[in-house]
Amino acid sequence: MRTTRVTVAALAAAAALTLTACGGEPVKPDAVTQITGQSKTGTATVLDRPFDKPELVLTDTTGNPWNLREQTKGKPTLIYFGYTNCPDVCPLTMSNIAVAKKALPKADQDKLQVVFVTTDPERDTPDSLGAWLKAQDPSFTGLTGDFATIQAAARKLGIGIEAAKKEADGSVVSMHGAQVIAFSPKTDEGYLLYGEGSTVDDYTKDLPKIIKGENP
Repeated sequence: MRTTRVTVAALAAAAALTLTACGGEPVKPDAVTQITGQSKTGTATVLDRPFDKPELVLTDTTGNPWNLREQTKGKPTLIYFGYTNCPDVCPLTMSNIAVAKKALPKADQDKLQVVFVTTDPERDTPDSLGAWLKAQDPSFTGLTGDFATIQAAARKLGIGIEAAKKEADGSVVSMHGAQVIAFSPKTDEGYLLYGEGSTVDDYTKDLPKIIKGENP
């Protein structure tokens, strides 16, 4: 498949490097890590400079500390930042990944780590986050904790997020980048980026290679 070199600006548009207010309009993020890579239409962007896995220790859905680096070391891992009250993008993204994961052989399903980090920790408690993820896939890991810590980790992955804000109508909106980052089991580096438009078919096609740490 033909690949095309893209600039930071072009990739920003293609990979939704804007903040998405779930159910609302996108806005530009604060300073985040710049990204360049090779874009494949409808699939992943292969990053020129893979991301180091952030040093991130948060609280999982059982209320225990969870160290991202330690507990995903040597494992194929997908990371997404979102929130459970999101009406559209977040549940669709996690559902797409859950459906694609079920198409894998059981042994590969067991290898894949899917980590959902909340951008709305004030409302996403371990219990509420756990209940929401259980409806998607009980094996998914949910993390919550200090917002500043979460925001700093997201920015290192080129993902902008903002603290949840109450709107005039009383609703609470969390604005966040809609990317999924895939980390290789070989290098523990984030080498693939999926945008908001990635489909079940995209993940179904790519996950077997991600399990092996290969480019799709």
